[in-house]
Amino acid sequence: MILILFVLLFLLIGFGFSIWTSMGISGMIYILIRGQVSLKVLASTMVSGVDISTLVAIPFFMLAGELMNSSGITRKLADFADYFVGRFRGGLAYVAIVVNVIMAGVSGSAVADASAVSSVLLPTMKERGYDLPFAASINAAAAVIGPIIPPSIPMIFIGVISGLSIGRLFLGGVIPGLFMGLFLAVTVALFTRKKNYPVVKKELNLKVFLNLMKDTVFALSVPLIIILGVVFGIVTLVEVAVLANFYILIISLFIYRSIRFKDIPGIFAKAAVFSTSIMIIFAVVGIYQYIVASEQLGEKLGLLIADMNLNQFTFLLLANVFFLFMGCILDAVPVMLIFFPVLLPAATKLGVDPTHFGVIVVMNLMIGLLTPPIGALLFLEAKIADLEFDVLVRHIWPYTFVLIIVLFLCTYIPQLVLYIPNLIL
Repeated sequence: MILILFVLLFLLIGFGFSIWTSMGISGMIYILIRGQVSLKVLASTMVSGVDISTLVAIPFFMLAGELMNSSGITRKLADFADYFVGRFRGGLAYVAIVVNVIMAGVSGSAVADASAVSSVLLPTMKERGYDLPFAASINAAAAVIGPIIPPSIPMIFIGVISGLSIGRLFLGGVIPGLFMGLFLAVTVALFTRKKNYPVVKKELNLKVFLNLMKDTVFALSVPLIIILGVVFGIVTLVEVAVLANFYILIISLFIYRSIRFKDIPGIFAKAAVFSTSIMIIFAVVGIYQYIVASEQLGEKLGLLIADMNLNQFTFLLLANVFFLFMGCILDAVPVMLIFFPVLLPAATKLGVDPTHFGVIVVMNLMIGLLTPPIGALLFLEAKIADLEFDVLVRHIWPYTFVLIIVLFLCTYIPQLVLYIPNLIL
């Protein structure tokens, strides 16, 4: 019966239905075939899927990213990064990485970060003579860092559905996210050695630095407010998301004066529409969670893994392969919401730390945003860069491969994930 459920899901997606529609219809058909429960369970499970107070943080983090972009703060962060790393050959590629690391501390969404940073950097990179596939590829790859470094919307999902500490998950993503940035920077250095990209000479002096800091200090403080607030328990996740938005609004309206009061309804509306595309998936995933629980899929999978006599090394390898593959054919949100609660008990039974497992699952699925045929980041970058999708796919593989290397390092060296959570919490 479970096999029928997932076959229906993939068939509907193949016919062009949206993810949430496919999940809702396949879940409804499954319940009709089973015939043991009323269809009323659809409504109740969908309501329970979104009836979680922590989920209120998600639209606020998305709004924070939208405000950062609309107010020009993303441009200020790009100028700040350009001052330090723009002097190297291919400097704007390094700027893309650094700005995504900084923006990762605000929105927690790869798509939001890619939209914000790429719309600022891609036109400049094109003007300075960078070839478009290279520029679009590094912008797409760097955006993967967004949901790894805290705050992270996918890690909020993981924490909500599993009961794991969101604070530990957030901290667990710090070193992996920085490693992703470092490895991407090394890859850029190798690629740009043979390319004749311009080197922009910038004078390093205290006066220029102080002027730059004066212009960006308020923007740079946004990630600090969010991270410190959540990690040290000063405010709840929802509260810090609201406070961050209030702070961004204040500095944008009265300090930078980069947005006007009449712009605010449009910004809020855009963030609200984007948020609904996530929250509707959470609702229909409630149906799948009900089915998985009623079929005792987690217990059955645990028995199967015990019968296969897998060790921790092999289990993590198979889990990585599974989530990388699922990331290629499905959106990240339903994959983690359906399969993470099923696989977590098996992982912990084999001695895998739950925080470690949660972080590497998120890493897997974020890398999946760079892989066809779904590849949300590829579609977004191709649209922003006005580039053919297949051209971008051919150029993205080196960066995807490098990110997979970081994934496997974090998988088999657990302290890369667990060192900071254990140190602080």
